Amino acid sequence: MKKIVLLFFVTFCAQKFIAQENLKYCGADELRIATLKKNPKIAQAVIKRDEELEAFTQKYVADFYNKKTLSATYIIPVVFHVIHNWGIENISDAQILDGLDILNKTFRKQLADTASIVSAFKPLHADCDIEFRVAQLDPNGNCTNGINRIASSLTTIGDHSVKSIIHWPPTKYLNVYIVSNAAGLAGHCVWPADADSIPLWDGIVIGYNYIGSIGTSNYTQSVAFAHECGHYLNLQHIWGGNNVPNFYYYPCANPNKDCNVDDLVADTPPTIGWQSCNLSGASCGNAVDNVQNTMDYSYCNRMFTYGQKARMQACLNSPIAGRNNLWQTANLIATGVLNPPGGLCKADFTSNINVVCQGSGTPIVFTNTSYNGTFTDVLWNFPGGTPSTSVSSNPNVSYATPGTYDVTLKVKNGTDSVEVTKVNFISVLPATSTVYPFTEGFETTSSLNGLEWFSNSFDTINNWQLNTSASYSGTSSVMLNNYTSPAGTKDELFSKMLNLTGGSGLYVSFKYAYAKKDSTSNDRLQLYITNNCNNNWLQRINLTGTALETAPMQSTPFVPASTNEWKQASVIIPPTWLTANFRFKFVYTSSAGNNVYIDDINLNVNTGISDLDEMSSTFQLFPNPATSIVTLGFKLTESKKLNIAILNLLGQTIYSSGKENYSDGEHTIKLSLRDISPGMYFINVADDNNDFKKPLVIISN
Repeated sequence: MKKIVLLFFVTFCAQKFIAQENLKYCGADELRIATLKKNPKIAQAVIKRDEELEAFTQKYVADFYNKKTLSATYIIPVVFHVIHNWGIENISDAQILDGLDILNKTFRKQLADTASIVSAFKPLHADCDIEFRVAQLDPNGNCTNGINRIASSLTTIGDHSVKSIIHWPPTKYLNVYIVSNAAGLAGHCVWPADADSIPLWDGIVIGYNYIGSIGTSNYTQSVAFAHECGHYLNLQHIWGGNNVPNFYYYPCANPNKDCNVDDLVADTPPTIGWQSCNLSGASCGNAVDNVQNTMDYSYCNRMFTYGQKARMQACLNSPIAGRNNLWQTANLIATGVLNPPGGLCKADFTSNINVVCQGSGTPIVFTNTSYNGTFTDVLWNFPGGTPSTSVSSNPNVSYATPGTYDVTLKVKNGTDSVEVTKVNFISVLPATSTVYPFTEGFETTSSLNGLEWFSNSFDTINNWQLNTSASYSGTSSVMLNNYTSPAGTKDELFSKMLNLTGGSGLYVSFKYAYAKKDSTSNDRLQLYITNNCNNNWLQRINLTGTALETAPMQSTPFVPASTNEWKQASVIIPPTWLTANFRFKFVYTSSAGNNVYIDDINLNVNTGISDLDEMSSTFQLFPNPATSIVTLGFKLTESKKLNIAILNLLGQTIYSSGKENYSDGEHTIKLSLRDISPGMYFINVADDNNDFKKPLVIISN
């Protein structure tokens, strides 16, 4: 649903703020049009497939209404790929399965609140006879629970690129990607004609907070999943869309919409579309619109019509994108949906945290996620923990002594058993404390797993290490040998405990060095701070792309040759974070790039530091291109006086707000563009020390 237009990328999105909930919308139309405009040859292939599918669909629908096509229950195997960066987007199995349950109840006319459907549309409410079931066998015939978890920084991008990480055969499975940012949208999906032309893009991408009614989502937002599945099965938005060769589309709730353009479904009345649950809403000459239709933006979506059912079943009977293979008995057996494998498959577990501080009293909650089958016995071993063993499925364990600890889980079903040991899974950090100013050049540091620093790796490949091959000053630094790391690996480097009480105007700065391995490298270095030892982490610096690069790209392992191949990053520590339990950590997420180095860390007082760099990284500008109004969205972690201006290509100021004080928190500002001629401009945001610019395109209304 619509958030941010990224002008120079292949994805178009926009955000529409809704007063109460700030909900996002589906961006399928915008994504499709942007892609096809950039790829004319693909566009021609898509047009041809669209025409073939529409001809098939019209005949199928006619037969459907003439009762020549008998309705059967179509079962679609589903695999969920949770693409995460070890954040809240790594949602639980329970939330995923709850989302699947709501999806199936939507398609099978079983939602508890269907009684609330407007009376005019109750006779049109269809049981679509379509079910989605989680796969039990992977493409190689191995048992699975149908949920893959893969660490990758692409979760924060969430466009079609996430499908390059993992993609099960789309003619056998519906691939669903759960991400932290679905290209600025609630979710997006390609239509069958597009998927037939670009099979590697087939599937659904959805935000972690738009699936299921528990955990990070809620019932209102859960309807987005069924909406995207409608697109997957060839439904357009209820107000119509890009169903003509020149690829235009109508945005939702456009008062200038041509009501003769519709969604190609006979029993859904023409409408301009709704972005709120206005059950008496009417447009295009209707007495009332079908606001509760799953393919609207109302967020009170409850129903599909018989016409939509017919179109989706037509899609499942067409060879376009291989949708007609999904529900075949042979495929249901191959994916384990029918005749699922018996017995135990794999022992596995998760924990709510895996790093704690000595003396914090924070217990770690472990969860048994083993599959498949019924477990009669569970046995945990927690060396260094209390208790040291447990037979509970979800035990709470405390650790008192600094160090790293393995965890072992063994599960049985009476006859069979499976076991897993995760090495160095738990890290307990020492509760030592020092006061500012704090400096670290790693010249006398003896260990990164002791009282001074603590490293934590989410894999067994590489980790932060002391290094004497390169430094900004002196002879030592820390480095991560990332040259051989696969994409998605994540490594952390924690500071000791620092007492910052009584401080003011404090900042953290450090030197860093990095070079890309090749043009696809997209590694990420982040700095987080906490005011409670190891909880409540706040990201303060996020370096990726050109911001991370300090030297020219090189295909061999990178070693900075001089101080010219280092940069400095600095950021203010907000006053509320100046506590006796302050800590900071570096987090490096690999995209199979090159080595990275850190040196000369300094925590001290400097009133000249600006946090505009961080503000720039979270700054939102929408819509873009814009006509009469543009909205700016940003977040501050401390109060700041800002001047917001619009500059032309010559750098001349066309508009200036003058300096205004903004408190910490989230802000949205609307700027009028009515007196500015169409063209290319820049939004310029400045404080007393620095500024940044974002491109803005103004078009005719």
